[in-house]
Amino acid sequence: MTTTEQKNKNWQHGMPSLAEPNGLAVAHYRMGFLGNEQGLIFPREWLREQLASYIIDEQGVGHLNGEPVYVFELQGRVEVPSMAWESMRHFMMDKQFTLFRLLAFASQMGTWAREHRFCGSCGARMQQSTEHRVRFCEPCRVYQYPRLSPCMIVVVTRGDEILLGRSPRFVPGMYSALAGYAEPNETIEGCVEREVYEETKVKVKNIRYVGSQNWPYPHSMMFGFHAEYAGGEIVPEPEEIEDAQWFNVRDLPLLPPKNSIARYLIDLYVNERLGPGYTEPVLPS
Repeated sequence: MTTTEQKNKNWQHGMPSLAEPNGLAVAHYRMGFLGNEQGLIFPREWLREQLASYIIDEQGVGHLNGEPVYVFELQGRVEVPSMAWESMRHFMMDKQFTLFRLLAFASQMGTWAREHRFCGSCGARMQQSTEHRVRFCEPCRVYQYPRLSPCMIVVVTRGDEILLGRSPRFVPGMYSALAGYAEPNETIEGCVEREVYEETKVKVKNIRYVGSQNWPYPHSMMFGFHAEYAGGEIVPEPEEIEDAQWFNVRDLPLLPPKNSIARYLIDLYVNERLGPGYTEPVLPS
């Protein structure tokens, strides 16, 4: 565990009151955070002084070592002397998992606050509840809670082989499990069947739920599955998948980072096929 991770390990998400006089804060815009050589978490009032003209909203996001933590949502990717923008994905890749979880939650709350400043029905300014995480329009009685977009991610297997796909957005050489968003009036299992077929023309059977992970890019809830091959030849959907292949569990390509549910699902099946001698993967929390 790094020094930064040790220092930030006691974090609990929640909704500290904005009336608290002190606390800590982070500055956010579109999944990026302002930081310097000291890190990304600063005394709240000091950070407010640096960014006062750029802050469009403030949300309490939890407690770090007992001290309240807030996110300042900024109007844009502003430039501040001696500070630079950092992606929260960096902290996941760098295995600073606790700090990543704090930033992920702050990012979701900042994004929600920015996107719901005004009523989508009448255009009036939304009001913030002091008791619950909800914004409401008094004229329309419209309520907006932080949203989650349900999606599935699935490892499709055929004996010692795993079906993995490659998105054009991935780093060079990386393949991952297939994923997609659920549509209205669709079960998550139905989403598994539809998305796998749409993306690869492969049919699946024996769909089994494995676990879930909140995925803050920007506000997904990933439901992880294992499914078996039922038929079909791979035909990648060109607008979604750059390439898709069957990979043997003993000869896998570059995979997603360890703290992702995609990697967990892959490692779980590899462990199952290769047996004793391989470490049991842990579902990221």
